[in-house]
Amino acid sequence: MAAASDLAFDPWDAAFVADPYPAYAELRALGRVIHYEPTDQWLVPHHADVSALLRDRRLGRTYQHRFTHEEFGRSAPAPEHEPFRTLNDHGMLDLEPPDHTRIRRLVSKAFTPRTVERLKPYVERLAGELVSALVEAGGGDLLTDVAEPLPVAVIAEMLGIPESDRAQLRPWSADICGMYELSPSQDTAARAVRASVEFSGYLRELIAARRKEPGEDLISGLIAAHDEGDRLTEQEMISTAVLLLNAGHEATVNATVNGWWALFRNPGALAALRADHGLIPSAVEELMRYDTPLQLFERWVLDEIEIDGQVIPRGAEIAMLFGSANHDPAVFADPDRLDLTRADNPHISFSAGIHYCIGAPLARIELAASMAALLERAPTLSPAAEPKQKPNFVIRGLDGLNVTV
Repeated sequence: MAAASDLAFDPWDAAFVADPYPAYAELRALGRVIHYEPTDQWLVPHHADVSALLRDRRLGRTYQHRFTHEEFGRSAPAPEHEPFRTLNDHGMLDLEPPDHTRIRRLVSKAFTPRTVERLKPYVERLAGELVSALVEAGGGDLLTDVAEPLPVAVIAEMLGIPESDRAQLRPWSADICGMYELSPSQDTAARAVRASVEFSGYLRELIAARRKEPGEDLISGLIAAHDEGDRLTEQEMISTAVLLLNAGHEATVNATVNGWWALFRNPGALAALRADHGLIPSAVEELMRYDTPLQLFERWVLDEIEIDGQVIPRGAEIAMLFGSANHDPAVFADPDRLDLTRADNPHISFSAGIHYCIGAPLARIELAASMAALLERAPTLSPAAEPKQKPNFVIRGLDGLNVTV
């Protein structure tokens, strides 16, 4: 079998990270599943396989609900990483039923279509205020001036985090999310552990305050649900809040700047969007597909599976390549072309199956709101300089996007 290490696929190479899509085409041509020795993972690059495996219950985000580390043939995490592991492993993204089902049922009440729709005026007003400030300044960094503050404010508002405390959230989140990259360094792990300790401590104090004085926020709602008999430990509350903050803005921030950089590099598509704001809903979907914020999603093989004649044993790890699946010509006509009118667009940027992104409806509202505000209030928005790509592969984004108006 040909090895992926022979190809251009190299998650630690700056040139690959800047544009991984040609390497994905190589992988898709090579086959349906490829063993990648540097990370000991099975790469899955095709849309049909990724979509099916996201729904396959023989795979799991964790194995500890069924096996010990020893039984699964894996080493226990390093003891010094324990604060991160405790925080991460009690969030519903890394849990399987029945714990996942129980927590998701409680949290989903805050993300019903009706609840999210009620947030729309607030999101649109905030997006307008942020863009107006950008225009008044004559430009700035689209990342720090619009893309970050909008989703951070929205999810913090939902959680009930006071405005005075919100400046801490993004640095904590960035440090924690560093651990989701492939083979994170010791320094990255140390920052993630420190952020986990600090963020957990902050939320523990906030939960104690909400127990004394409940509000209308999600944390108060989770406390009330626990008091009414739905089992939710304090650690699960903390992990849920951190997950919602991280997932609730990390993808939206990166989708915003990735999307606008894609538009700037495709002036015909941008001109069409400026001429017809009715394209915004389909543009949001196409930009999520075209330069996917989450490039890779991992699953453990809980029970042996077979892909295209290749047996993948229990204990192996599968890496589903979302970015590759979203550029699969078997599903998307002319996939490397940015087509804001693309009608049939079954991208998997929000995942699928039981771990489908619970905040997808909110993310769509946020992306559409910021796009509409920028098109209306900054009609001549243009890049001031070519941005620098973040070195991360798994969570794909820019270090900034300086613009002029």
